[in-house]
Amino acid sequence: MTHFIILPGSGGSGPTHWQSRWEDTDPAMRRFRPSSWDLPDFTDWLAALEAAVIEAPEPPVLVAHSLSCLLVAHWQKISQRPVRAAFLVAVPDPMAAVFPVYGMAFARIPQAKLRFTSLVVASTDDPYGSCDYAEAGAARWGSGIAVIGPAGHINAQSGLGDWPQGRALLDSLVAEAA
Repeated sequence: MTHFIILPGSGGSGPTHWQSRWEDTDPAMRRFRPSSWDLPDFTDWLAALEAAVIEAPEPPVLVAHSLSCLLVAHWQKISQRPVRAAFLVAVPDPMAAVFPVYGMAFARIPQAKLRFTSLVVASTDDPYGSCDYAEAGAARWGSGIAVIGPAGHINAQSGLGDWPQGRALLDSLVAEAA
């Protein structure tokens, strides 16, 4: 069985967010647990991700949204823990006007290739990061890229519900990383 770690962005992905919906219906998905969702502390989030990967019974697939995409890029550089793959949805651009000040500790994003298979999923109208930004980041990280059209920040406000198209992308990533 593949194990997944759900990594919400700031705010923690509420009950109508696709991450929460997936977690509610799939016992193989477990959420990482930082101290605060609303005021992300970089060091605390790194430690929470490390703890979640240690607790996983096998190398997990990381399912990250927004700020947690940046977290994954930082974490994989300092940890040697094995990960099967990373699904990176709505990667935010720290230079975007709407990027939150509390997220600036995450902003110095590693530019090197990620050490595991990964897929960046982008929207054509994400206010937190342009499609061009996502495509350039995917190229630097050695990630695949999936542009899903206009879906805002690919969050609960995007009206995706259970987001079956996203789940299909995740399933394809898992198969590729086998």
